[in-house]
Formats: sequence, C-alpha cells, structure tokens
Amino acid sequence: MEPTKIVLFKHKQIRRVLQNGQWWFSVVDIISVLTESEDSKDYWYRMKMRVKSEDGFQLSTICRQLKLESSDGKKYLTDCANTEGIFRIVQSIPSPKAEPLKRWLAKVGYDRIQEIEDPELATKRTRMLYRAKGYPDDWIEKRMRGIAIREELTEEWQMRGARERRDYEILTAEISKATFGLTPSSYKKLKGLKRENLRDHMNDFELIFTMLGEKTTTEIHKNEDSQGLKKLAQDANIGGSIAGEARVKIEQKLGRPIISEKNYKKITKWKWLLNQILIKSSLKNT
Repeated sequence: MEPTKIVLFKHKQIRRVLQNGQWWFSVVDIISVLTESEDSKDYWYRMKMRVKSEDGFQLSTICRQLKLESSDGKKYLTDCANTEGIFRIVQSIPSPKAEPLKRWLAKVGYDRIQEIEDPELATKRTRMLYRAKGYPDDWIEKRMRGIAIREELTEEWQMRGARERRDYEILTAEISKATFGLTPSSYKKLKGLKRENLRDHMNDFELIFTMLGEKTTTEIHKNEDSQGLKKLAQDANIGGSIAGEARVKIEQKLGRPIISEKNYKKITKWKWLLNQILIKSSLKNT
C-alpha cells in the first residue's frame, strides 16, 4: 500500500491511500467536510446505526479499515471507502456540499486513472501543483529528481526483500539518521510539521543530501546484489553515512548548518490561495 496522501476539498484536508489502483478515502474526513461536526467519529458511528435501523443496510460493508497517518504522525486503522462507496455514504448525509463533493471525487478518481495510463501526466500534475503552491522552478526540479530517485530506491527494496510498510520506514530512517543525524519523525518535529510531507519543506541542500544518500544506497544494493532486510539496512546506513560525511565537510567549510528548522508552510499557504483566486477569475472570464 502506498503512503497516506492529502487532498484538499474547500481548503479542508481529506486523507486517501492508493490500493490496487483505486483511491480509498477516509470516511471521517469526508464527514468532517460535509457536516463540520466537532466529533466526526461519533457522527459516523451514529450514522451507521441510523442507516442500519432505517434501511437495513450496513455501511461498514462498503468500507475497509486501512492504516492512515493521523495528526500525531502515527498510523491507525481507519474506515475508508472508494469513490463508489463514498457516493453511497454521502447519500445519507444531508448537506449542501454533497453534490460539489461528488463531482470533486469523480474528478480526483478520473485523474488517477489517467495517470496510470500515462505516467508522464502524473509528473506534469505534480509540477503544476508545486508551482501553484509557490515553489520556485529550481526547487521543483530538485524535488522532482528526488521523487524519481526515491521511486528507484523503493523498487530495489521491493525486489530485494522489503515487504511490509514498516520495512520501508526502517530503511528510510537508517538513511536519514546517517545523513542528517535525525529520523524522519524527529526531522518533522524540528521543522514544526505534522501531516505535511517532510521533503516538501526541505531547502535545496537538504534535498540534495537526501538524494545523495538514497542514490548511493541504491547503487550499493545493485553493486552487491543485496538481499534481505538486514543487508538492506546495512547498505542504507553506509549510503546515508557517505552523504552525512559530505554534509559535515560542507558545513565546516561554510561555517553554518545544512539542517534547517525552516519550512514552507507560510509561503505555500498564501501562494496557494492566491493561485486559486486567479484560476477561478480566469475561468469566469473564459
């Protein structure tokens, strides 16, 4: 299963995860958007009871419990439904936002189908999203290259014995600790991040050393034909250490740390809103 992704509807976050080519959305997030309930979990519980009593239908039968990242950074089993299932759930929620949400769900589901058929389309959309959020083009190029390097690395891990999501987390942490002296979770705390993607808040140097550690690890795997989690972890530590040594040397030369507490939250928030206003304005004039 792929990691938890965040999408926005009316500036509110909805968690989703890709499984077998389908997006599965967090039901409680959908309920929060539609009802603005302070306790969406309780609303969902009572709603299931009501629908079962009134219609004899159990909404839980169209849901799957999948692990999604929570606001505390940990993953918990969460009721999720695919686009068709969410449509059925939305029918039982009286809300003026229901129809716009249905159209939005159909759009994001269709986008994914297009991306599977044409992988370059996903890359183009990612670039456009980063531009809309206000990132400079040179940063976007590094971020996109980092994504490609990361995908190559995870493919090697999958072929060489990594099976569970926890395996990928362990290997990623090995590289990060050796490169920066921080696990990804500690790094996010340093930058004041919760649900946000850590790499979306790295500066140029941080992205470069992340790429160096991961690319080096990939090449070590290939060169030594590494197999099994234990050997992969050893390689990850070596690859990260090579990047870490380079980082230390540059820090000594520059007289300042590469690791930064800064993030892009403020910049991306206002730039994203501004771009949405401009996009809506241009659509009205066409």
